Amino acid sequence: MPSLWKRITFWVASVLCVGSVVLLVVALSTERWVTGRIVCKTGAEIVNASHLELDQFVGDISYVFPKLVQTLNGGLHVMVILFLFVAIGFALVSLSFCIYNARKVPYQSIKGHKGLYVWNVIAAFFGALGLLCFLAAVRHHSLTEQVANLQESLFVLVVLHDRLDWSFWLGVGSVGTHFVVCGVVAMSQIKPCKLEIKKPQQPTISAVDLLY
Repeated sequence: MPSLWKRITFWVASVLCVGSVVLLVVALSTERWVTGRIVCKTGAEIVNASHLELDQFVGDISYVFPKLVQTLNGGLHVMVILFLFVAIGFALVSLSFCIYNARKVPYQSIKGHKGLYVWNVIAAFFGALGLLCFLAAVRHHSLTEQVANLQESLFVLVVLHDRLDWSFWLGVGSVGTHFVVCGVVAMSQIKPCKLEIKKPQQPTISAVDLLY
């Protein structure tokens, strides 16, 4: 049976693993990965819009990459989704090992803290890889502009600015959670100091003392 300190740290690590999975699932199911502002360049040029009238041709845009698999850069987006699901899988593996260590003392090092380091680093690696692939699609392939003009044949839409929104940062938070788990697991190896209460020494009476 693990000590109380080890049980506490491994249960905390289990909660963090659950949090990592929840963050990625929420990120994949929401549509706020990228938001931006676009302007209808064709419409503004047709009416020769002034600076004040230009606001009438400006709108907002937001999108989620799972819906782009069948439309834009399908292979890249499939790879991003695959990496994130692999990250979820290894996070669940880490969760199972945290629960195991909280209940039992492992007899193999791969099932103990060393294994937990491995599973969390792998989960963080695949999560970061998926996010970096998506970031490359946004920045280097002008993904926002492609999405804006996806269903437009007559008008040309130009991106004024775009930014990564909270769905993307949830993924970043999931990656960071795994490093926190590694820190908590490392803390489990610390042995808390036990306070030793010294008993007062009983005075010893020798034969010489009895003579007096």
